[in-house]
Amino acid sequence: MARITYVEHNGREHVVEVPNGLTVMEGARDNGIPGIEADCGGACACSTCHVYVDPEWVDRLPPKEPMEQDMLDFAWEPDPVRSRLTCQIKVTPALDGLRVQMPERQI
Repeated sequence: MARITYVEHNGREHVVEVPNGLTVMEGARDNGIPGIEADCGGACACSTCHVYVDPEWVDRLPPKEPMEQDMLDFAWEPDPVRSRLTCQIKVTPALDGLRVQMPERQI
């Protein structure tokens, strides 16, 4: 299990324990975290679970697969280094302490 902090664009933080084997997106969904919509249900077919990872985590996460990189082109204000899709990050004990920031969505 890993403790993950989800930070809404307004600064509100949600710290939750997410079981190993789930994705960071599933952890948000299962804990009612607002701001991570995951319209495709985790199939890497949309970008509604897009977040920015804290800089110290960029190199600690598995690298982006080409499919994730392609979907990030559709994300709201993607950052070439810090943007990730939470459906593509599997939770392991090594992710304990991960912080992700949700972008402000344009309405």
